[in-house]
Amino acid sequence: MLFNSYSFLFAFLPVVFVGAFLFGRYSHRLAALWLGLASLCFYAIWTPRFLVLLLGSIMFNYAAAWWIGMESEKAKSGHAKLVLIGAITFNLGLLGYYKYANFLIDSSNHFLGLNLSALDIILPLGISFFTFTQIAFLVDVYRGVAREYNFINYLLFVTYFPHLIAGPVLHHSQMMPQFGNPKTFRINPENISAGLTVFVLGLAKKVLIADTLAKGAVPLFSAASAGVPLTFFEAWTGALAYTLQLYFDFSGYCDMAVGISLLFNVKLPINFDSPYKAASIIDFWRRWHMTLSAFLRDYLYIPLGGSRNCGTSRRYVNLMITMLLGGLWHGAGWTFIAWGGLHGAYLIVNHGWRAVSPRLGIKASSRFARIAGVALTFFAVVVGWVFFRADNFQTAWNMLAGMAGFHGVSIPASLEKHVSAIAGSALHSRIRFDGFLPSVGVPSIVFITLLFGLVLVWGFPNLQRLLESYRSADRARSMPLAFTGIWNRMLPRRVDATLLAASLSALLFFVVVLAIGSSGPSEFLYFEF
Repeated sequence: MLFNSYSFLFAFLPVVFVGAFLFGRYSHRLAALWLGLASLCFYAIWTPRFLVLLLGSIMFNYAAAWWIGMESEKAKSGHAKLVLIGAITFNLGLLGYYKYANFLIDSSNHFLGLNLSALDIILPLGISFFTFTQIAFLVDVYRGVAREYNFINYLLFVTYFPHLIAGPVLHHSQMMPQFGNPKTFRINPENISAGLTVFVLGLAKKVLIADTLAKGAVPLFSAASAGVPLTFFEAWTGALAYTLQLYFDFSGYCDMAVGISLLFNVKLPINFDSPYKAASIIDFWRRWHMTLSAFLRDYLYIPLGGSRNCGTSRRYVNLMITMLLGGLWHGAGWTFIAWGGLHGAYLIVNHGWRAVSPRLGIKASSRFARIAGVALTFFAVVVGWVFFRADNFQTAWNMLAGMAGFHGVSIPASLEKHVSAIAGSALHSRIRFDGFLPSVGVPSIVFITLLFGLVLVWGFPNLQRLLESYRSADRARSMPLAFTGIWNRMLPRRVDATLLAASLSALLFFVVVLAIGSSGPSEFLYFEF
């Protein structure tokens, strides 16, 4: 079931919402159980046969966590460590079988000349997310920073439907106290108002922006995969369309997850903080998929040695290992590994530059340095996304060759008059205006959405800033989100900013519903990972 489907919007979500607060009037544990069972139903609607896998994983890890906790309390740390190692091995083995078995078979056939047959395996949705969530919990139980003997709370922690399929990666300290708090299951009109607004904004990101940009990214990457020599304009259109499609698709999902959770008075961690505004790759990874970055840092990079008590070379090795495994986490393919290795190299260069630049007298705080840093970081990220999106290296090389201008420069004929007027006749005479290749159809709406998306990315506040303002506001807290200050400065006093914001949200929702009806719901990109 998709967040952007009629069945979710008008059936599943309303029923679960009403049930949670009806049960919450009598018992918060009963309400938590209702949410847990609803989450299992949400997962079962996708693939019923994998519900057994999910439940088996939950019961195994709950038992392992209980065992580790008991052994730790008995001061039998050696026994607890053995249980931890065994449980992590089981989890990684399960993940490896479903996600990487055929990748290993294909790689062995290619590099070793074997002729092994591929296995008949279907990747269970969300297996990476619920596996990593439980591994982190096991490690924290072993460290003595987590304890949870209430199975209902643990079930809800793992299966909570807003995050189950595509994240964010949850931490027990963020969620367990909320699920155990009776106030969570009492209606809060302010949170409902804010949650609905956030949800609608995320839904619009996905349906109106990401799905439109896909109409440019899909045909152009398909053309590159087929060996079509894309020109400079075509290749950059494809790369930028995918760059923004991925951003609005995943950030839209995360916004919807945050909005849905606010309806239930549950606060999910923010997963995006305007990553394309980052002035360095280090800053980018503090802003993009923040919960995954935190997981890789706390449970992989730091255990490897991190940056403390080790030399520069060892630190860079730890960074590269972390990013290579982070790339492999996203997908079982060499292009994902290459993407992770590329970002590992970016981080190494970035750290090296930070160490050298003060000696050269370069000030990173200047406005020019900031703008240059954002532009360079965005360019590096776009190049990385080419590998991330490409189905093989040849496709990536074809895209990059086009982006470098090796196949010429071509601008669609519909834009000829605009370029001529802006650039002048000198530049106009050097550019071919033969449009896109006949086999590559890109609607004009893609270019409009691309420009609009760039304006949104760099010119507007993100969800984190809006929510911070909402939560710290002293007045008008019942208004959707934190638009009060903005609207009150722009509108005459007789106009109710709260009513206007709510009306605009309702209008946006109506437009999105119509768009879903015309094209149908589409899956989120991170469902593949």
